[in-house]
Amino acid sequence: MLSVRNLSKTYKNGAERFQALKNVSVDIEGGEIFGFIGLSGAGKTSLARCISMLEQSDGGEILLDGVDMTKLTGQELRDKRKKLGLVFQHFNLLMNATVFDNIAFPLSIDKKSKPYIKDKVDGLLELVGLTDKRDSYPSKLSGGQKQRVGIARALAADPELVICDEATSSLDPETTRSILELIKRINTKTGVTFIVITHEMDVIKELCSRVAVMEDGEIIEQGPVIDVLTRPKTDTARRFFDKTGVYDTSAFIKEIKPGEIIVKATFIGDSALKPFISDVIRSFDVNLSILSGGIEPAGGTVVGALILKISGSDGALASSMQYFKENGVGIEVINNASL
Repeated sequence: MLSVRNLSKTYKNGAERFQALKNVSVDIEGGEIFGFIGLSGAGKTSLARCISMLEQSDGGEILLDGVDMTKLTGQELRDKRKKLGLVFQHFNLLMNATVFDNIAFPLSIDKKSKPYIKDKVDGLLELVGLTDKRDSYPSKLSGGQKQRVGIARALAADPELVICDEATSSLDPETTRSILELIKRINTKTGVTFIVITHEMDVIKELCSRVAVMEDGEIIEQGPVIDVLTRPKTDTARRFFDKTGVYDTSAFIKEIKPGEIIVKATFIGDSALKPFISDVIRSFDVNLSILSGGIEPAGGTVVGALILKISGSDGALASSMQYFKENGVGIEVINNASL
C-alpha cells in the first residue's frame, strides 16, 4: 500500500541546519491502522507532511501503490494526492462555512456536481454522527464535533489512506475515546488505511495494529503493538509503553533475599484472563507477591505485565516458572538473590 524508503528531510534557517528525518523506511499495509509515536521533535509531523506531499523531502522514495510520489509533478501529483486524506490537530476548518460546506470543500474544488456533493456529504454526515449539525458553523461546535467534521472532510474524496496528525491531542479523554471509536468504525466499514501520528501511548494501544517508535528523526523500533508493548527493545519504547512502572524494578531488586526471585510475567490474550497467580500458589510450595503492573486492552487483544516476587525452594521456583511457560505466560527473571 505505502512504502517509504530512506526518506530524509532537512530544514534550513540561514546557516543553521536541522535534519528532521534521517533515512526513514517503513511499510504500511492496506487496511491497517499504523501508528507513529515519539516525543516532540522526534520527526513524526515532518514524516506525515512529507508522505502527504505538503512538504518536499530531500531524498528517498514515497511509494503509494507502487508509484513514487516524489517523482510526480503537476496534474499527476494532484491526482495522486486525492488518494490521501488529512486530519489535523487543530481541525483547520473554514470558520465562515457551514459543516456541510466544510465537508464539501474538496469536492467543490474537484468540480463535482451538486447532486453528487449532496449525496456524498449527507452520507458522510451520517457516518460521523453529525446529521443534525449540517447547517451549523464551526463556532457552534464542540472540539469533538469539529474533529468529526475534519474526519468527514478527509474522507470526502474517497481516499485510500488517511493521515491523522495528533488528531486527539487537543481533546478531553472522553471525547478522545469517541473519536478513536469513530476511526476504528470507519476503518472496519470502509477498509481505509489510517496512519496515526501521536505522542499518546493510549491512542496507539487503542487503535493500532502496528507501531513505529521515532526518536531524533529515526525509527528506532517498529513492529506489532503487542510485541513492542511486551518486549520493547529501546529505552524510549519502554518509557512510552510503561504507564505502571512495570519496567522499573530497581527498588524491588534491592530488597530481595536468598530464596527469592523477581520476574516479569507477560500475559497476552486468553492467558491474561486466567487465574495463573492463584494456580501457582495452590500447586507449588511458593509464596508470591505482585509488586507492580496491570492488565489492559491493547492492539486488539488483552495484555498484562506484572512484576512478581516469588520465594521458595529451588525446585519449587523452577517448577512454578515452568508452569507459567507451559501455559503461555512469558517469564523473564529480573534478579535472583541466590546468584
